[in-house]
Amino acid sequence: MIEMVENAKNHPPHFTNAAFDIVTIAASAGGLTAIVKVLSTLKAEFPAAIAIVQHLAPQHHSFMAEILSRRTDIIVKQAQEGDSLTSGTAYVAPPNRHLLVNGDGTLSLSQSELVHFLRPSADLLFESVAATYKDRAIALVLTGTGSDGAMGVKAIKKMGGTVIVQDVKTAEFSGMPSAAIQTGNVDFILPLNEISSTLVTLVMGECD
Repeated sequence: MIEMVENAKNHPPHFTNAAFDIVTIAASAGGLTAIVKVLSTLKAEFPAAIAIVQHLAPQHHSFMAEILSRRTDIIVKQAQEGDSLTSGTAYVAPPNRHLLVNGDGTLSLSQSELVHFLRPSADLLFESVAATYKDRAIALVLTGTGSDGAMGVKAIKKMGGTVIVQDVKTAEFSGMPSAAIQTGNVDFILPLNEISSTLVTLVMGECD
């Protein structure tokens, strides 16, 4: 595991050799294929944590973490209450639970009210990450219907983070990417096959 540098008490850990500490990913319809594409080329030593919101049927158990685990070298797990973010690990929001990142870098799961008829909500995840990780956060919006994530990318950008959106021409469903792009708060609009290499360049690039 990559060494962490602890800040003051109740501050999130910063990972060494990383320009960003967390990558947050939002997807809905068509998302599993897109997320597999993004994660499949990441190496085990990827020096940031990843948090994923994929809209899922609330009444069914999700096998998403197991499916993703077979397609990438990083660790993938379904997020649990109290997990501490670890580099090289992706945390998937469970069905019917909001996934939030706390100020100390731990995870919370919530059954609070639906946001835009959704739980989990990418907006809530992005907003919690923006508040905690500020300019050391990346938000990525992939294929999906609706507009979840658009409010959240505004929060990420306001706090100095970086926003990447899948080019709608390569998205199976254009609703979520289009809504994010229309906020005017997007740094990169990329075809799906260029997103993973861009994440590696950003996260493993020049660090403070």
